[in-house]
Amino acid sequence: MSSSSSAQLKRLKPLYQQVVNNFLVVVAAPLAVAALVNAARVGPEELLERARALRPVHIFLAAFVPAAAATLYLMLRPRPVYLVDYACFRTKPNCRVPFATFLEHAKLVTYVEGASIDERSVRFMTRLLERSGLGEETCLPPAHHFIPPYRNLEASRAEAEVVIFNAIDDLLAKTGISPSAIDILIVNCSLFAPIPSFADMVIHRYKMRSDIRNVHLSGMGCSAGLISVGLARNFLQVAPHGAHALVVSTETITPNYYVGKERAMLLPNCLFRMGGAAVILSTSRAKARFRLSRVVRTLTGAQDSAYRCVFQEEDGEGHRGINLSKDLMTIAGDSLKANITAIGPLVLPASEQLLFALSFIARRVLNRRVKPYLPDFRMAFEHFCIHAGGRAVIDELQRSLGLSDEHVEASRMALHRFGNTSSSSVWYELAYIEAKGRMRRGDRVWMIGFGSGFKCNSAAWECISPPRNADGPWAESICRYPVDIPEVLKH
Repeated sequence: MSSSSSAQLKRLKPLYQQVVNNFLVVVAAPLAVAALVNAARVGPEELLERARALRPVHIFLAAFVPAAAATLYLMLRPRPVYLVDYACFRTKPNCRVPFATFLEHAKLVTYVEGASIDERSVRFMTRLLERSGLGEETCLPPAHHFIPPYRNLEASRAEAEVVIFNAIDDLLAKTGISPSAIDILIVNCSLFAPIPSFADMVIHRYKMRSDIRNVHLSGMGCSAGLISVGLARNFLQVAPHGAHALVVSTETITPNYYVGKERAMLLPNCLFRMGGAAVILSTSRAKARFRLSRVVRTLTGAQDSAYRCVFQEEDGEGHRGINLSKDLMTIAGDSLKANITAIGPLVLPASEQLLFALSFIARRVLNRRVKPYLPDFRMAFEHFCIHAGGRAVIDELQRSLGLSDEHVEASRMALHRFGNTSSSSVWYELAYIEAKGRMRRGDRVWMIGFGSGFKCNSAAWECISPPRNADGPWAESICRYPVDIPEVLKH
């Protein structure tokens, strides 16, 4: 296709989108005009005669059937679920780990008895950090600042309490909702599942009601936050109208510092950092800030490669860690395609769905070498919160979805400022967009999370009320962002 033809198609595309997306109006308007013209020709007396000729049963059915169908639809449709508000854990300066501190700490760990991490491993982590996209203000729990790092149960529970309780305290203060008003509690943390559970820990701290429905999700990976939102939505469908669901998403870093020398297991040491978020959902629109439009989950765990691409295991020397497969990006890409296929028909305008369908038919019927049409999700969403799993993850999604640098800015900046905070990262990204003053009433947000298993989860939101202020995890640093992130940092 010549450049002139391509340019002409681009100029015609807005017209095509207007016609297809407003197809009902385009068709209905001429029909309505034709009906009015016909009625004018017939005259009021003949119209009245035709109305009198109708049988009572026809009049009754014409009025009753639509009313009954509308009533049945209203009774059976799912209740709308709203986001009342959210809060993210605010990291503390004393937990900050600049690159130099992190690498010096890793070098000292090489001398610890029982650890097999060596100088070669430290050099490898240095190269990882240079390309990671992380900044100098990310935080690790206090237990990781010791030599050797504390990885015991007491230190792990202490980190969880600091993150979870701070996030919940901020959220309850923002919303003015009492802990006794919480009807449903869901907490997710993948790698640390103590007894009593995190849900029990929250109930005990805030003296919640004895009839609260509570769940602790573990082992679900970085997309567990969106899984928890979907689970809360399902609970709210059967709870009394106006019930409140508290969702807490975090990852406990303390027990998971890897002290071996397997390269595939050293990457989590460099990427994962402290973080957590608390969210309140409700079926009441009062004081709500967002409406939950869709939650879509896609799983690829039936495939061996997908199941093992993020795998907790012990290396040959007995050191436990998370093994990240070299095929992770390929598997994540396949999982994203499956999720796009599932969520696309639910959120895309008719013009994009038609182009996608025609492309699919052309590939199947005419020629498989026909390039598949990638739907333009920028027509369905104004903002994108892509899980800040790493620089490569964000790069791949930006390329796959055809997004601009501004669309992925929140993800890159959240990774730079806070690191990979696992399931809570999408909430730090939403907070960044709002702190920048970019959220408007009616704006649509797409959250995308990836997790072990392997799974890709999506949540679509619509803004009801922008924030009154930028108070949140970015309050002290938003003035410095966005920052330039070069390809390789020099130290």
